[in-house]
Amino acid sequence: MQCKDKFLDLSTPKVMGILNVTPDSFSDGGVFNMLEDGLVQAGIMLSEGADIIDIGGESTRPGAQNVSIQQELDRVIPMIELICQRFDTIISIDTSKAQVMTEAVNAGASFINDVRALQEKGALDAAVAAKVPVCLMHMQGQPRVMQQNPYYVDVVKDVIAFLQQRISICRKAGIADEQILVDPGFGFGKSLEHNYHMLANLEEFQTLNVPVLAGMSRKSMIGNLLQREMGQRLAGNVAVATIAAQKGAQIIRVHDVKETTDAVKIINTINACRNNNER
Repeated sequence: MQCKDKFLDLSTPKVMGILNVTPDSFSDGGVFNMLEDGLVQAGIMLSEGADIIDIGGESTRPGAQNVSIQQELDRVIPMIELICQRFDTIISIDTSKAQVMTEAVNAGASFINDVRALQEKGALDAAVAAKVPVCLMHMQGQPRVMQQNPYYVDVVKDVIAFLQQRISICRKAGIADEQILVDPGFGFGKSLEHNYHMLANLEEFQTLNVPVLAGMSRKSMIGNLLQREMGQRLAGNVAVATIAAQKGAQIIRVHDVKETTDAVKIINTINACRNNNER
């Protein structure tokens, strides 16, 4: 997958490190919203094996409030510029706003990660013009209300149908197949049962014929099942990341890069042994 002048090889799973430059994100809100702190964290994640740094300036946790375009720009653009100056890496912009997409890509981002699947005003046109990969995520409802009694006839089939529709719209708008990824949207308008049913059947998303990104890191689907607070979810985080990679997810979006990278290396080694045995 071409990300401006950088190539992302998705023949094996890759790790996306999360860098939230927000005061209110559910896990690390307020921790990395100072430029130098964010830069240090980006450097740590890259040293631990992150292939992509995903920068977000608006929290999408359940109950999160919207922020203005200018607020979001003020948070993410300086961070993108600083990371580009210090590190040679792929930077993803986690946003749904057209103007933020455009200015972030101009500042150095080479990947768009949109929890609203380019449905906001002007977002589709902005993504077409940006000419970078875009990840389309499924979310039922909006962050403030998405966890209030989510309902599906069949969560896997319903989410796949939505993503297929968004892929078709992107294709018609001029985004090439090789620049499209999908994210089932774990925790975004899904119950505990919905989340684990999607994870158990994640290989079905391969029928969309585009790469799959899985983001479950530190989410309530782990905490509520295991009865673990935020700082006690590492084992659960690695477990779900490992399962996602085994079931075909090409990008794993995480906070705990080092541990996830270790798990992915083991999966890659096992897969390589299996492939050698089949020859």
